[in-house]
Amino acid sequence: MVDIVALDFERLKAFRAVAVERNFSRGARRIFRTQPAVSQSVAQLERQVGQKLFERLGRTVELTPAGRVLFEHVQQAFRILEEAQGKLDALGGLKQGSLRIGASDTATCYVLPPVLRRFREKYPGVEIIIADRPSPAILQQVLAREVELGIVTLPLRHSGIVVREALEREDVVICSPRHPLAARRRLKMSDLAAYPLLLLDRGSNTRAFIDARFQAAGCVPKIAMELANIEAIKQLVQLDLGISIVPRVAVEREVSSGGLCALRLFRADERRTLGFIHSKSATLSPAAQEFLRMALRELRDHSV
Repeated sequence: MVDIVALDFERLKAFRAVAVERNFSRGARRIFRTQPAVSQSVAQLERQVGQKLFERLGRTVELTPAGRVLFEHVQQAFRILEEAQGKLDALGGLKQGSLRIGASDTATCYVLPPVLRRFREKYPGVEIIIADRPSPAILQQVLAREVELGIVTLPLRHSGIVVREALEREDVVICSPRHPLAARRRLKMSDLAAYPLLLLDRGSNTRAFIDARFQAAGCVPKIAMELANIEAIKQLVQLDLGISIVPRVAVEREVSSGGLCALRLFRADERRTLGFIHSKSATLSPAAQEFLRMALRELRDHSV
């Protein structure tokens, strides 16, 4: 019989990280440990409970029946401990603690830095951890309480979340200054169909938005590459390997220096909105409440 109360906390932490990420390396990065250390912790936990907790399937892992049972209760235990931490943080006046945020690549690189800088200056003892995911995945993280706050591209609807709109964003076509479209002032979706397109991977709200606009225009785009982040897209567009559609805020530096051209494509009423989401059933920690307050104040006066 396993004495569940005696299970080692750090081993449970490693087990939980691997279960959430379905991968030992990503699980290790999640808790800032090395992959061998996490593998050893999980192996020790399996010996301690006397049952196998994961099935290895190539580079991914799946929970065994025993693993699923343990994971369910470990999640509950960590949520209770995190709520306790939030209350303790309140007593400490945000002198210490942590805040986990889900944000897309665009928000992390181009939208949040001013807010992060101000928050860190005011509350240097609060650790901020950002999980870089597309908006649909951030929704699932918020619902599972893996992150307290998510910044996403709206609309994103679910009865279990609270949505706070933050700012508008404009998507533009980018091309090199040497491209035939560079001299144009405004484009239509049909204007893009003749050129190779470099787009974000499927699964993001941005990609779904672009695909829907091509479909509505009756155009079939020439998708030359699908990439995971905007920085890679920008570099390849500057090399004249294609054109792309990205948020204007992501290319302000390159447009200002003359490395890229940004061309209008969508109407003003087609601009999308970035917003914060959090679980309706969870009480935000003082750190999350303060970050949200600062972010809304900082961002609402800016359109990207």
